[in-house]
Amino acid sequence: QVQLVESGGGLVQAGGSLKLSCAASGRTFNRHTMAWFRRAPGKEREFVAAITWRGGDEDYADYADSVKGRFTISRDNAKNTMYLQMNSLKPEDTAVYSCAATYSYRLLTTEYEYDYWGQGTQVTVSS
Repeated sequence: QVQLVESGGGLVQAGGSLKLSCAASGRTFNRHTMAWFRRAPGKEREFVAAITWRGGDEDYADYADSVKGRFTISRDNAKNTMYLQMNSLKPEDTAVYSCAATYSYRLLTTEYEYDYWGQGTQVTVSS
């Protein structure tokens, strides 16, 4: 049974940083697609970032325009864990952040293309 568990959320002031983690168990996604999505209060879930295998030891990533240059997605295959480093946080980044995974080699940005989901972790950015 696949399980994704997020951690690292919390309360931070605008301009601050947080690093989210997503630990996978049951199966590995080291050479497949994983992603972060978020849902702000009263809004639909939106894509944040995705990572997938490029070949050899390399991954490549895609980001939503709203987080480019501020957020970095990465993963540690030995730990079967994905990360989201979030810098220069803004109040509009406040949301529940969820990780997702699927057995694909494409950078997927739509939630319906993902088969496995974590429960989410709350990120609150104060102004």
